[in-house]
Amino acid sequence: MNADHQEAVVAYARHYGHCPEAKKAKMLLISSHTMTLDVEGKSIEIMFDHVLSDSKDAHQTLVSMLKKIPPDN
Repeated sequence: MNADHQEAVVAYARHYGHCPEAKKAKMLLISSHTMTLDVEGKSIEIMFDHVLSDSKDAHQTLVSMLKKIPPDN
């Protein structure tokens, strides 16, 4: 996720993690309830809107979340 989708991880940090000035972010962990990001040395958790059931659900949820972020974020 980090290597292939760096821009998406930063977008999650800015929008869902309420870190609008973030320039770098790294996904540390994804669980059925949250994703944990390192945003420039600070660990933040972002809750999902439902409990993820499997890796396919995780993928679909992350894509859906990304699509909901306004383009200027």
